Amino acid sequence: MNAIKENKNIVKKVFEANITHQVSDYLNVNLKNVVTVEKANQKMYEAFGLIHFFDNVEELQILKESISISENIVSEPDRAEYGDFQTNLDLANKVAFHLTTKNISPEIVIEPTSGKGNFIVASLKQFKGIDRVFGIEIYKPYVWESKFNIIDFYLNNPTENKPEISIIHSSVFDFDFKPIAKENNTKEILIIGNPPWVTNSKLGSLNSSNLPKKTNFKNHNGLDAMTGKGNFDIAEYITLMIIATFQHQKGNIALLVKNTVIKNIVFDQFSKKYRVSEIEKHCIDSKREFNVSVEASLFYCKLNSNPTFDCAEFDFYNNSNAKLNFGWLSDKFVSNLDTYSNAEQIDGKCPFEWRQGLKHDCSSIMELDKVNGHFVNRLKEDIELENDLVYGILKSSDLKNIVVKKTRKYTIVTQKKVGQETNYIKHDFPKTFQYLSEHQEVFNTRKSSIYKNKPPFSIFGIGEYSFKPYKVAISGLYKTFHFTLVLPQNEKPVMLDDTCYLLGFDKLEFAVYSFILLNSQTTMQLLQSITFTDAKRTFTKDVLMRIDLLELSQIIDKLELQKELNYINETYNFNLTLDLWGDFINEMTSIESGQMELFA
Repeated sequence: MNAIKENKNIVKKVFEANITHQVSDYLNVNLKNVVTVEKANQKMYEAFGLIHFFDNVEELQILKESISISENIVSEPDRAEYGDFQTNLDLANKVAFHLTTKNISPEIVIEPTSGKGNFIVASLKQFKGIDRVFGIEIYKPYVWESKFNIIDFYLNNPTENKPEISIIHSSVFDFDFKPIAKENNTKEILIIGNPPWVTNSKLGSLNSSNLPKKTNFKNHNGLDAMTGKGNFDIAEYITLMIIATFQHQKGNIALLVKNTVIKNIVFDQFSKKYRVSEIEKHCIDSKREFNVSVEASLFYCKLNSNPTFDCAEFDFYNNSNAKLNFGWLSDKFVSNLDTYSNAEQIDGKCPFEWRQGLKHDCSSIMELDKVNGHFVNRLKEDIELENDLVYGILKSSDLKNIVVKKTRKYTIVTQKKVGQETNYIKHDFPKTFQYLSEHQEVFNTRKSSIYKNKPPFSIFGIGEYSFKPYKVAISGLYKTFHFTLVLPQNEKPVMLDDTCYLLGFDKLEFAVYSFILLNSQTTMQLLQSITFTDAKRTFTKDVLMRIDLLELSQIIDKLELQKELNYINETYNFNLTLDLWGDFINEMTSIESGQMELFA
């Protein structure tokens, strides 16, 4: 429902901002005979504490003309694509009230992206000792709506304290908060609000000017920056900027952000050691509050205190005992500090290197089905290809079974390592070359910079490990804590796509031993203690590399190991023994020794 219809008191738009009957009538009466902007601003300051209500005389004239018109309604723009989910006043009031239960009583209130001003109004209602309020907002209609909402609040609550209020039209990335911190270094500060729930790349794609000047703000370089780690949440940037600026001030921060932002802030705290403590995450129902399916929470911390490195998680609506605690335990980042002790022993470094599956970003051409003995691409074209470069491929959804030896999809593997020349295809596999060449334009439209200046038909995430006959794999997307044994298909290794992670082996025994260890109760307990259920990818290479298979192989119950091996033999018609167990241990030991020498 349109916001105008929801509030029957709103009768029109001025400067594209909602204004109520009450505010419109007040301004009409009190500014009708005012002709100078100086006099108008003086009136607004004396009545409501608002500084620089008008920037110029043109704004004064436009407002006077607009409020004299009986109706001036225009539709509300949808700014959700910009991550602009305006906080309803009820939630803003609940957040402010929650802070009063912590005996927080700020003298300075700052809202870095103030929107329509609901957090400012809620703060004026809940906190009685405020001296100054600063709201920063890039979208000019919201600047006006904030001012109108503040006037409306005071017209309904004329005896409330009236601090000096500055609603500033500026990008949060251009605004310098340091003077505010310096001028108020002895006062209690509260930074409150709801920064945009959107990434820098999303805003960039919308040609938004509301971006930090240096978009790769965590200084990822090379491959990490190209493959996505340089993409970050705008709210994370804003929150870290605010923490860095105000960490030496007395006060608190309370911001509504996505859960991943809170996780990343706690993760960075280990290296940054910001002077914040009592870090808390209060989970909200985003569907109810904003009608979006995003995992989000109220992030809270206390400023100017000895750094702490963990976070207590609560239910915002039933704020009693913490549901769980996550954060740093020594040098380990843990999602559940309470259960972590059950598997702490195997949290180390995997001797085998986990790899991501292959990436081609060209599924319409490279992803194939087999129909009546021949290949069909996603464009429904029948294709004639040599079989040599065609391999079965598994996606995350294919890893639900314990053992996989047949694929439903196929893909063309043009390289054996990243960057390999592909001109050999023309001479050795002319049918494949003709097919790929006919669709060259599709390859050319791939946007990722990883393909820039690479040979034609290049793929990524390919290497010697891809061609290992036996693999143990897990989906990065699904929240299922089980690993799949992947066997060859038609005497060719099976590939996995880039949503999957894998270990590759030349010996079936080594693959099965790893498979048993990875599906053990101890491994599951570790993964449940170091993964986050609301993460975009539950499992990542960083997470999987923490499973110390060598340590696990030394503490696992040998009877349990034999029992699992017997089950696999009976179920899948294998005839495996533990005769190579010693060789398996020795290989992991030698790899680990090599790693130690490398970093010595």
